[in-house]
Amino acid sequence: MPIARINDRIRVPQVRVIGDEGEQLGVMDIRDAIRAAREKGLDLVEVAATADPPVCKITDFGKFQYEAKKKANEAKKNQVTITVKEVKFRPGTDDHDYDYRMKHAREWLEGGDKVKATIWFRGREMTHRELGARILEKLEKDLIEVGEVEARPRMEGNQMFIILGPKRHKTPKSKQPPPQPPPPQQPPPPSEPSKQ
Repeated sequence: MPIARINDRIRVPQVRVIGDEGEQLGVMDIRDAIRAAREKGLDLVEVAATADPPVCKITDFGKFQYEAKKKANEAKKNQVTITVKEVKFRPGTDDHDYDYRMKHAREWLEGGDKVKATIWFRGREMTHRELGARILEKLEKDLIEVGEVEARPRMEGNQMFIILGPKRHKTPKSKQPPPQPPPPQQPPPPSEPSKQ
């Protein structure tokens, strides 16, 4: 932490200190904070450098690093990564090939990934872009229940593509409780013989 000189007098920077039990010790000179940490056999660790004054905590530095690493790993574990997978078609793609690729796109969308469907045009096929547009429209209709369009079909060079993402708003199935079996019928109590 820089030490500023004012009129040849040294001004010691101030820090807000938190004790090892989490209690506030207040604002104090950095020298006093270091001394307090050493008296307890611990380290003075800066936890918020951008605060005014900076915030420091009296703690074991190794333990502090371990907990910070543990928090980072937890955050990484809970992070959802979405990858974009690509399916390629040609304007003259056969029905069987189309079905095969559409099936893979469906699996990827159900798995939570995005799908980029690309039609690749070669040479004179560029004059028949409507063939590629029909394939992409058909793909969109076939995958409507598992995916939604994120980017409409557009041309980029000699390729036309569409991007489909997994459906975010799934219609919830009506949750009905399982049917309860009827209670067992108990036989009527035996009637006492009538005394005559």
